[in-house]
Amino acid sequence: MKKLKEMLEECGAVRYGEFTLTSGKKSSYYVDIKRASTQPRILRTIADGMSEYIDCSRIAGMELGAVPIAAAVSLATDIPFVMIRKKKRKHGTGSRVEGGLEKGEKVVVVEDVTTTGGSSVETVDVLREEGVVVDTVISVVDRNEGAREALSKIDVKLISLVSASELTG
Repeated sequence: MKKLKEMLEECGAVRYGEFTLTSGKKSSYYVDIKRASTQPRILRTIADGMSEYIDCSRIAGMELGAVPIAAAVSLATDIPFVMIRKKKRKHGTGSRVEGGLEKGEKVVVVEDVTTTGGSSVETVDVLREEGVVVDTVISVVDRNEGAREALSKIDVKLISLVSASELTG
């Protein structure tokens, strides 16, 4: 999506320097989708782009970065969403899933940025433990550093709106 790539660059979501990613890897660039997703016009573009690939009864996003994306895609498609906590809470229900799920329903996971796929695999695992079907992850940006392969190993396809080579090339 050329338009989205330009929007990410214009809002300063793509930065160059020395960064340590969530995966622990070092990188010469960083993609800050949170910076982009706080801008209504960009968030709408992300939601519209992802909506083209949505074929499910529920959308899911891991806190923090994927939650506004899940909410926006939910609004664009009129499909309910759930939020996945990074850690189990010690109070309340103790669930990592916030929102309703029904066993057997099909869920699509949305992500802000995928690198090695660790967070996406964890999200899929949490959802599958709840008894739902997950076969697709849609990411705003895929850094092309192993996420596709990691997800493929658990029978999940990765769709990205923008690839790292499009951003940095």
